[in-house]
Amino acid sequence: MAAPHEPAPPTATTAPTVGDVCTGMRLTRRHWLAGSVLFFAFVVEAWEQVGLVYVSTGIAGDFGVDNTKLGWALSAVAFGMVPGALLWGGLIDRLGRRRVTVASLLLYAVLALAAGLSPAFWPFVVLRFLSGVAFGGVYAVTFPYFLELLPTARRGQGAVALSIGFPVGTLLCIGVSQSLGTISWRAVAVVAALAGLWAFAVLRWVPESPYWLARRGRHAEAAAVLRGFGADIPAGTTFSTGDADREAGAVRNLFRSPVRRRFLPMLLTSFTFSWGYWGLQTWLPVLLQNRGLSVSGALWFVALTQVVSVPGYLLAAWLTHRHGRKPIFLLFALASALGGVLFGLATGSAQLYAGNLILAFFSLGAWGIWNTWSAEVLPTGLRGVGYSWSTSAILLANTVSVPVIGAMMDHGVASSLTIASIMAFLVVALLAVLPLPETEGRALT
Repeated sequence: MAAPHEPAPPTATTAPTVGDVCTGMRLTRRHWLAGSVLFFAFVVEAWEQVGLVYVSTGIAGDFGVDNTKLGWALSAVAFGMVPGALLWGGLIDRLGRRRVTVASLLLYAVLALAAGLSPAFWPFVVLRFLSGVAFGGVYAVTFPYFLELLPTARRGQGAVALSIGFPVGTLLCIGVSQSLGTISWRAVAVVAALAGLWAFAVLRWVPESPYWLARRGRHAEAAAVLRGFGADIPAGTTFSTGDADREAGAVRNLFRSPVRRRFLPMLLTSFTFSWGYWGLQTWLPVLLQNRGLSVSGALWFVALTQVVSVPGYLLAAWLTHRHGRKPIFLLFALASALGGVLFGLATGSAQLYAGNLILAFFSLGAWGIWNTWSAEVLPTGLRGVGYSWSTSAILLANTVSVPVIGAMMDHGVASSLTIASIMAFLVVALLAVLPLPETEGRALT
């Protein structure tokens, strides 16, 4: 299947859009620097989402809680990020991508540190929730921000590469939890909180989005950012920005035609795909222990699955550049569902391992595609708020699935049935994504 047609570069008689300039732009060392900084910001995101999963027994023992309460504690950050992403969403389109990233990271660092030092269970849960509210801005902005800095032809590859921050964050978290966790789960929580100081690296090395600057009428600043990335922009250039930006970030515009025909399937896919992946991932160490693995064996097997996911991301990036977002996402999501079924029905260790490795390889590759695709389908004036709603749907699924599955295990539901219920959500995601348009090789609007 041929790659989608790329738009022609602007002529000298028309005002260019930022998308036109990015279509003709080449990848430079400045892109690599900005991408590296935002990559680590995503590592922090991944770490925070799984940060205390691998020391959960220490938390349960310290506070004396069962699996259901522990599930709420583990999902408190994700639960806080649901309203947090929505609260930050409109600000992303009004204040800019850079300001939101920096403010969100710094506020998170303060609240997460307080949570890690909390002396009692419910204050701990509340502070974890509030740190999630703070962190919602970073979670919602990272991918749209990065995509708006990249050359058009490199968006898919760049964003999928950024997604590798998830297994990197998970692996770092496992390593830290296995070392510092023997001292105390609080030591792991404090290290995660201090990672929020990475905000200063964003402030130093990542410029504001030229798309956002142009739509706010700050054309000279947008041109300066593009020149910094190697584009040849004449002095005094005024960019074409389409519709007026008076209602940038307005939620009501997400539900108006034609935007809603993209936004609603995007929302449903985010929720169901997240439930299908995260519902299994969060409880994977416990499910593996129920299948006979030791605690340490389960953790190192989870680490192996994260390593396996890296070539899954790379293959997804390579294939989407040649065949587009939609067919490769569908292929990877279907393969991940089949891996989950094999894991759930496994009667021996070989099937158990094979099923989970297939699931890790294809599901995280599909996440890399979805992180890119879902950040591309909406126009610049609504990209921040729309993506924040999408990430809120992801986080809502994360939040609800964890205690629901914990309750299923507490009530003795067979692990095969538990996994089958999780995989059903992946099937819905496959259907929900069908109406979305292809975006590979097309300039952002």
